[in-house]
Amino acid sequence: MSTQNDSPPRPAKAAIWNDPKYRSLFFQAVLLALVVWGGMTIFNNTTANMERQGIASGFGFMNTTAGFGIITSLIEYTEASSYGRAFLVGLLNTLMLSALGVVAATILGVIIGVARLSKNWLVRKLASVYIETFRNIPLLLQIFFWYFAVLRALPSPKNSVNWADSFFLNNRGLYSPAPVPEPGLNIVLWSVFIAIIATIFMARWAKKRQEATGQQFHTVYASIGLIVGLPLLASMLTGFPLSWTQPELKGFNFVGGMVIIPEFIAMWVSLSIYTASFIAEVVRAGIQSVSHGQTEAAMALGLKPNHSLRLVILPQALRVIIPPLTNQYLNLTKNSSLAAAIAYPELVSVFTGTVLNQTGQAVEIIAITMAVYLTISLTISAFMNWYNAKMALVER
Repeated sequence: MSTQNDSPPRPAKAAIWNDPKYRSLFFQAVLLALVVWGGMTIFNNTTANMERQGIASGFGFMNTTAGFGIITSLIEYTEASSYGRAFLVGLLNTLMLSALGVVAATILGVIIGVARLSKNWLVRKLASVYIETFRNIPLLLQIFFWYFAVLRALPSPKNSVNWADSFFLNNRGLYSPAPVPEPGLNIVLWSVFIAIIATIFMARWAKKRQEATGQQFHTVYASIGLIVGLPLLASMLTGFPLSWTQPELKGFNFVGGMVIIPEFIAMWVSLSIYTASFIAEVVRAGIQSVSHGQTEAAMALGLKPNHSLRLVILPQALRVIIPPLTNQYLNLTKNSSLAAAIAYPELVSVFTGTVLNQTGQAVEIIAITMAVYLTISLTISAFMNWYNAKMALVER
């Protein structure tokens, strides 16, 4: 006979293989073991194959003399430099091409994206034609077009296109005056840095002032005055510590000045135009995601269309624009590796191409190149994620 103190029977304990917790841990352990086993198998096979072919492993080759020249470099480089120096040259050329491409593609993409929504029929259709044309032609073909059909078809140095006897365009590149620093230039550079810092603090002050009082402070003119005026004043006080060397035609080519090689021009133009067609669609979608009531409210307050776009629409559209825009920046950076097709000396062409062929250190070189592109991509993603969080709408 049961009593009130009798407890209900405990359910039978489930078998360990039926417990979701232990089953999950088991499958995770199996997956981890398979990954480790696969990695060790690949490593052992690679090591055995390299030993069989007599290929030494390690990164000691980075200190060996390269013995080849590079047509353009942001740092000093000669044939007597090491493979490590050649790697650095290729990396800097990649970063420069990617950075300038991002800037140009962003500016052009925003303009085309806004034009895509213009009330002017001709402007709207021209923007549509641009987008549909350049985003549907393979990037490699566009690179070949600009390099072989446009830049290589320019006249020889003796018949260069001349602007003011200072700029010369021919099939070997764009020649222009080169700056030569003189004593006192560091003061001017410090003035530029101080002007930029002052502009940032002024913009923050103007924003807080507007939020507190509703009064706007036109920071554009003040910023231009600071960034231009302060370095100009410093230059005047130091006697303009910067001179210029002019390019001169001697023999079959120009000497002096600086040159932008056609390989760089072709890559920069191609990457910018191609990526801008995608950014334009991102911008268009972002603007259209903002409720039309926001535009009507801005008009009711008396804002002009350009002020409404800059102060009301685009700030709200950024939360939609930034995530896909990050993908376009990543694509542009990785697409810069196509420069190897026209022998522009970026990372893939110099390091994965020439250095690999001379040293045979395929595993190390490919691993370094992959690690570099992964690091660049993660850095871009981290910065854009931070900017996206900063621009997110905050509920008040």
